[in-house]
Amino acid sequence: MRTTRRAVMMAAASTALLPRISFSAADEYDVPMRGDVRIIHQTDTHANARPVQFREPNQNIGVGGAIGQPPHLVGKNFLKMYHMQSGTRDAHAFTFLEFEQLAHRFGRLGGFAEMKTVIDTLRAGAGAGKSMLLDGGDLCQGTGVANLTGGLSMVALGNLLGIDAMTGHWEFTYGQDGLGKIIKALHGTFIAQNVFLSAEAGMMGAAAYDQSTGQVFPPYVIKELGAYRVGVIGQAFPYVPIAHPRRFVPDWRFGIHADNLQKMIDELRQTHKVDAVLLLSHNGMAVDLKLASEVTGLDIILGGHTHDAVPAPVLVKNAGGTTIVTNAGTAGKFIAVLDLELGKGRLKDLHYRLLPIYTDRIKPDGAVREAIEAADAPHQAMLGETLATTEVLLYRRNNFYGSVDQVIMDALREEMDAQIAFSPGFRWGNSFLSGTALTMGDLLGETAITYPMAYVAMMTGADIKAMMEDVCDNLFNPNPYYQQGGDMIRVGGMNYACAPAKLIGHRISEMVLDNGETVEAGKTYKIVSWASVSLPQTGKPVWEVVAANLKRKKSVRLTRPNQVKLVGVAGNPGYAG
Repeated sequence: MRTTRRAVMMAAASTALLPRISFSAADEYDVPMRGDVRIIHQTDTHANARPVQFREPNQNIGVGGAIGQPPHLVGKNFLKMYHMQSGTRDAHAFTFLEFEQLAHRFGRLGGFAEMKTVIDTLRAGAGAGKSMLLDGGDLCQGTGVANLTGGLSMVALGNLLGIDAMTGHWEFTYGQDGLGKIIKALHGTFIAQNVFLSAEAGMMGAAAYDQSTGQVFPPYVIKELGAYRVGVIGQAFPYVPIAHPRRFVPDWRFGIHADNLQKMIDELRQTHKVDAVLLLSHNGMAVDLKLASEVTGLDIILGGHTHDAVPAPVLVKNAGGTTIVTNAGTAGKFIAVLDLELGKGRLKDLHYRLLPIYTDRIKPDGAVREAIEAADAPHQAMLGETLATTEVLLYRRNNFYGSVDQVIMDALREEMDAQIAFSPGFRWGNSFLSGTALTMGDLLGETAITYPMAYVAMMTGADIKAMMEDVCDNLFNPNPYYQQGGDMIRVGGMNYACAPAKLIGHRISEMVLDNGETVEAGKTYKIVSWASVSLPQTGKPVWEVVAANLKRKKSVRLTRPNQVKLVGVAGNPGYAG
């Protein structure tokens, strides 16, 4: 097993900055142990049990102080920052450049059977009892089988991988009872310091991990690894009731809760005398970077949610010293390896690698492969139904436009007779090379959620602009704590302009329908959308509507994709067109 990912060694401590970054030509998945303890981190796999094609974005725009800073680098700017060569496996794994050409050359990435082989190799290299596997959340959602099983099919695979602890995000969309089933089936521990009972639920005696504090879940785990003790705090997605229907989690209240995090860090260090404190986070990288500047005594943040694959950690100074922030990508494409050199009560050095999981270079684990096949088998007739063949590259991940979303919106407009279509700015979902026969399983991999109903409504032009301004502010608000980490809502049937660096109310302009008519504030328009956060919708799930459209067309052509004119982004290292 081999990889061309450079080894990155980052040395830092929680109380002092000791930067030493070096690159080497090491290319083995059998990574030599370079510390006392090994932490293995995966995140945002989104139920991609099988290998994937996943195109990285050509738009990951930073504003203000984030311009040109990780993770807001794409394409050639990314390659330059991390000393990678174009046309290589590295370039293919980490950027969108020459995506189709390199995908044909290097094949797929990820897959749980392949991940299992790598994880076992990494654990064996660490030595018995010296490693820990952490999952940053979004394990249980993202495919049809995961949705049909309430995420339990993925818990079974996670158990085979050997997950020791995880936190969550989309897991909460299975509801409080559904998450309870996930946690019961998980062999590891579900941790989250930032989820509390509502006052009403507490008064009614709702279940919680700690009735005195109202914390719903264990806030942390302590693991004895060799001669050292490592504390891992969980940080679930802070905005669950805002980004998703509140009805799924009526008894629980979320937030960043930096003050409580500090309390947990101090408790681990002062009461439990741990040698290192890690945060297993689903905040998104912008939030993690700000949080790292505010709390003290936290050695490392293992980040997720925003799907950023960042090859080298970012060191953030705070009043107590330095916190190291990492982010490990999505879709099972990467596994992060952190070798910690420890002293009593302190992190001395960190040796870090972010390993792309190249399917063609890894022998898949037989037991995991059999488990994947068994989970799919009852649904295979449905999953394998061919809907259409795509004549263009289909992808989703980008700040403003994804061709997958264009296909969905075109189908919704045609089938439900609407002028304008909206589709959520989800960052999960795979990519499909031109010439690919799209199946129902592929479509579910872009749409499988627990609130999927497509619906029509009437909206004024003023309401449409206000809604778009609000969503855009979730992406580009200057304060990271107000960024929810998704991409911009997709718009079909209408083109518009956006100025990301401006403030809310002033970003969206030049709204024009496909027929050339300017969208007027006082005029009413028929819109179609799906995944309503506010109210339950009746009707058909989006995948039924889109599947009917694709089966009738038999091929996918994007003859008139909608355009977003971006203003003020020229020269931004996070923008490549």
